Amino acid sequence: MTDAGLEPWRWPESRWRAAVDHVRAGRAIRPRFWPDGARCAVALSFDSDHETNELRDGGASVARLSWGQYGARVGVPRISALLERHDVRATFFVPAVTALLHPDEQRSLIAAGHEIGLHGWIHELNTALPPEAERDLMFRAADTLEAITGVRPVGLRTPSWDFSPSTLAIEKELGLAYDSSLMADEDCYELMMDGEPTGIVELPVEWIRDDAPYLSMNRGSGQRPYTPPADVLDIYRREFEAAWAEGGIFQLTCHPHIIGYRSRIWILDELIGHAKSKGEVWFATHAEVAAWALANAA
Repeated sequence: MTDAGLEPWRWPESRWRAAVDHVRAGRAIRPRFWPDGARCAVALSFDSDHETNELRDGGASVARLSWGQYGARVGVPRISALLERHDVRATFFVPAVTALLHPDEQRSLIAAGHEIGLHGWIHELNTALPPEAERDLMFRAADTLEAITGVRPVGLRTPSWDFSPSTLAIEKELGLAYDSSLMADEDCYELMMDGEPTGIVELPVEWIRDDAPYLSMNRGSGQRPYTPPADVLDIYRREFEAAWAEGGIFQLTCHPHIIGYRSRIWILDELIGHAKSKGEVWFATHAEVAAWALANAA
């Protein structure tokens, strides 16, 4: 009898070890120093899900589609203006369908010096796909972003941070430089696949440094924005202070349709201002941080 249909508590050791060891954190990729003598790198990112939050589930709610449109109509312009005022570059992870719906948005972000990264085709969940479908969608997404922006993406953030057993092999085939979907550290590390180094840098994420858990709303579930914006800022500021003290990376994930409101955008404004006043901080795109860390690893 095979173990394919067994409940996890019946798995033999070989089964659970294989699951754990397939994709793992390898060597630490922590640079000896940051550019221009900075103590800390700050990597801001925005997942421009827009209408794909509703489309990926086959939804037809005009109300939820309009919430996604807010991200494009108000959120991204407000964020872009804030970043321009602070002279800070960031990374926008963009589903291909978002880019097709809002191509000028992506071109303007590239023209402003920001990075556009892969974020799936229609914000699909990779673990729900057969491997061949995941591969097809990822390659099509990369081609679409390049066709719209003129720049081939070099990094991926899986939609909803849903990283399947096939994702890393597809990233290798695509020739990506980095991933930003996993959580095994706070600083960069090399991704291992079945015990072998891949050469792909992980710039890790974490729900603590994401606006959605604190500020998101879903009418059909119990999800409500329970955390006051001032408390969200306090969490982010404490994360930044610790990264600065340790000489590491402060990475942040936000969403234009969540952080872009009048009562919330000030969180980013205050955070960036605080980091600047602290001094010795390098603001950079995810691609720049991953490349620097790899080239200058201790």
